[in-house]
Amino acid sequence: MINIAILGFGVVGSGVAEVISRNSKELAERLDGQEINVKHILDLRQFPDHPLGDRVTSDYNKILNDEDVFLVIETMGGSHPAYEFSKQALLAGKSVITSNKEVVANYGGELLEIAKEKGIGYLFEASVGGGIPIIRPMWQCLAANKIKSVAGILNGTCNYILTKMEKEQTDFETALKQAQELGYAEKNPSADIEGTDTCRKISILTSLAFGKHVYPDQLSCEGITKIKYDDISYASKHGFAIKLLGLSSRGDDGKVYAITAPYFVPKTNALAGVNDVYNGIQVVGNVVQDVFFCGRGAGSLPTASAVMADVLDIIRDCRKTIGWKNEKADFLGDIAANETVCYVRTKADIAAIKKIFGVNDIDEVGNENVFFTDKMPEKEIDSKLNELGAEYLKIRALDK
Repeated sequence: MINIAILGFGVVGSGVAEVISRNSKELAERLDGQEINVKHILDLRQFPDHPLGDRVTSDYNKILNDEDVFLVIETMGGSHPAYEFSKQALLAGKSVITSNKEVVANYGGELLEIAKEKGIGYLFEASVGGGIPIIRPMWQCLAANKIKSVAGILNGTCNYILTKMEKEQTDFETALKQAQELGYAEKNPSADIEGTDTCRKISILTSLAFGKHVYPDQLSCEGITKIKYDDISYASKHGFAIKLLGLSSRGDDGKVYAITAPYFVPKTNALAGVNDVYNGIQVVGNVVQDVFFCGRGAGSLPTASAVMADVLDIIRDCRKTIGWKNEKADFLGDIAANETVCYVRTKADIAAIKKIFGVNDIDEVGNENVFFTDKMPEKEIDSKLNELGAEYLKIRALDK
């Protein structure tokens, strides 16, 4: 029997317990007859009506000091005390599995180093993409590749909002309210709609792809709150969909350019067809070329599925490690130096736009003018926009 502890019994933690119960026979068969037993559940709440209600404790030391506990599953959310509990468990020789992108993004390098020193595991498949397998495929299946780029729709809430705005021709506020009513968005949705959640996830994927710890605060981060239906409609008419992307790519100069921001995505790109609460991740390697992953990026059971994949990996081989060096990334380039094409919506007059940007293809949307810039370093675009001296929205466009 393999004893485990679950930290946090919310959506994901309870989902993990359900998967263990529902698929206990199949799990045991894959582990040569060994059964997984949830010995402890850490939570401040009580669950008297749950079959595992008698396993609940509010004392973490009870778990930490229990030598029978083989591994700890952290599904608490937030950085603290999740980080401290994970570190203590690893130092005590217990493998840790987490779905917590905030902890992995901010402290993953340190925790991976401790796990390696202790000869145990720290795995985090569920921290990006929910039930979509992405961490393990990048580390194992694409190991022969030099990763060129990773681009992903990594937040189902934002993707749902943008999809609703397009399909129902509605504004941002209305689509956000619908997302909240359906439980796709929190009462305070700022981490989603301002890009913070996506930024954490792309920092994890960038660390994995390029080998050193990329912290979220090293990346430029923009959300979707300024996007109007007019922008989405204009994009669609010109063969694009607007998506919030986490994106990192290796430039010709060897630097990695990483960002979280809305993008005009060509409808010929698979990411443009990822709608509603679904996530999609595109990885480009120098050997395999394009590989695409798509599925539900959140939810109790899909995320629990990813957690349990890590559980099986740990039990089969507790020395297996996935990750990167515990060194702050020194390979990031200045995104402002990267060449790009941008869509611009501005209140500046047409004569000024033509003079400063040298473009003639300018359309009127509502009471504003919209146009695409020529391809140039983004800092030059920003300089020209500042020269316009008028309020504007800028959205980058993917090349393909």
